[in-house]
Amino acid sequence: MQKIAIIGAGRVGESTAQFLATKDAAHEIVLIDIKEGQAEGAALDIQETAPLFEFDSRVSGSTESETMQDADLVIVTAGIPRKPGMSRSDVLETNIKILDGIIDDVLKHAPDAMLLLVSNPVDVLTWRAWTRTGWPRERVFGQAGVLDSSRMAAFIALETGYSTQDIQTMVLGGHGDSMVPMIRYTTISGIGVENFLSTEKIEDIITRTRNGGAEVLALRQSSSAYDAPAAAVAEMVDAIVHDRKRILPSVAILQGEYGHDQAAMGVPCVLGKNGMENIIELNLNEDERAQFERSLSGVKKDIDRL
Repeated sequence: MQKIAIIGAGRVGESTAQFLATKDAAHEIVLIDIKEGQAEGAALDIQETAPLFEFDSRVSGSTESETMQDADLVIVTAGIPRKPGMSRSDVLETNIKILDGIIDDVLKHAPDAMLLLVSNPVDVLTWRAWTRTGWPRERVFGQAGVLDSSRMAAFIALETGYSTQDIQTMVLGGHGDSMVPMIRYTTISGIGVENFLSTEKIEDIITRTRNGGAEVLALRQSSSAYDAPAAAVAEMVDAIVHDRKRILPSVAILQGEYGHDQAAMGVPCVLGKNGMENIIELNLNEDERAQFERSLSGVKKDIDRL
């Protein structure tokens, strides 16, 4: 990929740029932020790690939206973060206004780009970006399930003592308290997780996964999570840049899948050079379907607020 633009040089944006540069994900990585010096300083700091991490990506920063000109991929991390006690929906009104301005800039300077949403509430912002751009859904998608699945896998590894490399998880639904961890698809080296953990312990891990972001926020107080979200973004970008056709849970626009139309939801997606190339429909059982519908209902309520 020639050029990736990251809008928002806060902690998530900066960590995302660092991870992408380390992977040599693009020839050029541009950080953009409205705060004078924020993006420029972060970019220079990252660039100075190039000899140590052995990457050739060129990282720059700017306050000017035109520096995203002709970007192949635009990643949106800008927006106000949650504070302790706030839900992701609580930041909706402000972040929608921020997003609308960003989308206008993207349409002007990078009309052929793919758009990856990270800011919260990511499901609703993905929907807004899709409707505002009018682009095919393949080019507009959001990050959520990769992060949630990673958190769940990390908690399982901590509880069992087994390698994270052998743990596979899948989390669907909205990126919030109503997310849907898919226990039937959670394995350790292909063996169902229920063979290693009690039902009670699995439920504890599900609860911790749903509250994963809030747990970090409560501990830090002054900052929400940024390393894990950035790593999740890098995983998605790697799949796109290298056309890996990876199946990763992502926020996608549903057009009939899972019995719903015109909605944004976290579902298993095939990520490749064209972006969100396909949605994988799982055969949900009764309990999973009820959780999925409940999660989607919450996302739709926020969409109706727009």
